[in-house]
Amino acid sequence: MLRWVGMTILLVALGGCQAPGTSTRPLSGARAERHDEDALAAGHLLMAAGDFEGALGSYTRAAAQDGLTADVLSAMGSANLKLGRLGQARTLLENAVEKDPKFVPAWNNLGVVLMEMGETAEAGRVFRNAYALDDGNSDQIRENLRLAIAKSENPSYAPAKEEKFELVRRGKGNYLLLKTPESDMEQ
Repeated sequence: MLRWVGMTILLVALGGCQAPGTSTRPLSGARAERHDEDALAAGHLLMAAGDFEGALGSYTRAAAQDGLTADVLSAMGSANLKLGRLGQARTLLENAVEKDPKFVPAWNNLGVVLMEMGETAEAGRVFRNAYALDDGNSDQIRENLRLAIAKSENPSYAPAKEEKFELVRRGKGNYLLLKTPESDMEQ
């Protein structure tokens, strides 16, 4: 009897063990990565789900598995762009187009980064290149190019003037919003 109890305890203990490199966490949503799924595809799923940090982690694993290919560099650049890390995104995307000068998504995303950095003339050149490489098939690239050209032709969009207001009480429960005199003097 004691032998059966000992065997049962041993089996229960071994049942809780797992093979190296496997996970016991439950799989759910876009984070569900099968052990045989490639890290680049998993990163694309995470990007689509809006988990940009998670996607960057997957892209980093893809770089470890496959090396720094143009596709991996472009994906890492895109994740950094979504995270607002423009300098890192630019460097990664420039490396991607250097590695594969015909990789259209990297050119387009590099143009987006340049637009975000205020370099509209350079962004226009990059979008023209992406549009030509894509044979004009992408509506998104065409729209990006149109915006870059428009912004280059009219770079001085007037910033909104900051006006100061004061809330003044007039009677019981009545308030009036008035522009302060110093706002008028600043114009």
